[in-house]
Amino acid sequence: MSAAWSVEQVASVAPSASAMSAAQSLATPTRWSQLGADRTGVWGSFQGSGAEPYDTMVDHARLGFACSCPSRQTPCKHALALLLLWVRGQIADTVAPSHIEAWMQRRGAALSRAAAAADNEAGELSGGGNATGKPDATDGSGATLDGAVIGDEQPAPPAPPPDPDRNTARDDRVARMHAGLAELDRWLDDRIRTGLADPSLARYATWDQLAARLVDAQAGSLANRVRRLAGLVGASPDWHDDVLAELGMLHLLAQAGRRIGALPDSLADAVATTVGWQVRQADVIAGVPDTDEWLIAGRSDVREDRIEVRRHWLRGVNSGRWALALSFAAYQQSLDTSLPVGSSLRADLHRYPGPALRALVGTRYHDPVDHPSVAAQFAASACSIADGCAEVGVMVAAEPWLDRVPVTVHARLARAGQAWALADSTGSMPILDLGTRAFDAGVAMLLAVSGGKPVDLTVEWTPHGVVPLSIHLPDRTVDIGPRANTSFVSAA
Repeated sequence: MSAAWSVEQVASVAPSASAMSAAQSLATPTRWSQLGADRTGVWGSFQGSGAEPYDTMVDHARLGFACSCPSRQTPCKHALALLLLWVRGQIADTVAPSHIEAWMQRRGAALSRAAAAADNEAGELSGGGNATGKPDATDGSGATLDGAVIGDEQPAPPAPPPDPDRNTARDDRVARMHAGLAELDRWLDDRIRTGLADPSLARYATWDQLAARLVDAQAGSLANRVRRLAGLVGASPDWHDDVLAELGMLHLLAQAGRRIGALPDSLADAVATTVGWQVRQADVIAGVPDTDEWLIAGRSDVREDRIEVRRHWLRGVNSGRWALALSFAAYQQSLDTSLPVGSSLRADLHRYPGPALRALVGTRYHDPVDHPSVAAQFAASACSIADGCAEVGVMVAAEPWLDRVPVTVHARLARAGQAWALADSTGSMPILDLGTRAFDAGVAMLLAVSGGKPVDLTVEWTPHGVVPLSIHLPDRTVDIGPRANTSFVSAA
């Protein structure tokens, strides 16, 4: 068999990040049958929700895909999942069945015909004379018939016409997303009508089926929100309030996503990205960079649908603006470790459309540095609890669907009954309750380092409380944010 790909190569052929995310959940050998691979291809049958399995084939040597599923994406999530299984060594080498061999032969013949046609065309153009058979427009002296000398210059080729397939694909995607958002709204109406006491809400399949339909509708980000929402059901005594608030947020996004054309440009960009419209990294990098000295204030790792997500929060020394750099890792992959918390980095950041916090790190003018002046800059950026709440409020007002917002405050650890909070003379921020939320808030580390005294620290605000990420001391920064399990990722 030819050398296996890497997971990054599989991701590079995926039509979107949501397709890759959906493929990760399907890349389980128990959901496949008749798996096999050889030096040019890999194949298998996936048992989906229908009665008949989806026959999937991938030509990994010459990059071709075929699947009997109804998806219009190429490659579809089944083909990507099949490649992931092959990359992980979970598919044994075997002899290709007759129908796989026939498909490979048809592909080979088609590619050979295309190559021969290209060679013939190149030969005609290089054989001299006018390849079109038309008489030359010159008199043999290098001048045109009207006397304009052109020598050996060739006229500039005409601009290529617009690609109708690309426009059609974009229009089709928009239509599918609108249909998916309309279906989401109908589903929400049904949930409100039946009430939160409906026993079906306690079954994960109820939420997973909706999430799968949203993925098919190109609304992958909403699908992730739905899966996270499933984890709130029954998680605390007040889970009804939490679920109802998130259902309201889904309704807001479903309505806004269907009215993007009527929204202001900046808000429309934010809605489109939040719903799941994918923006190519090349388009983001092509934008005007935000160049600054960036303080790497905090880090947070969260597992989302079998993918580990790392958030690095950066704050501009001159602009005071926050930015979010994301990295992702599937099983046994590595997360980004190039942004050590507590250091400073001068770099170009390329922001995604709209008021979004997310950005890509572009040109780095030096390696991250950690020196006393960095600690002083962290101290200068810290604010009171009241000012921190106001700062969070401004960002949430611009994008109400934000569920994580950073802020650096000067406060001490306090306790009220069984609950922990950050407090000062201006107010308090409750810390996320470890008894009901799946986060490591680092309370023990915060208590040990601070000794109960006020310290500068960066926290991640969520609708249910704040998560301490880092403690900024005069001589160093202590990273206490939730960290990925090293049994899942190879480097954290």
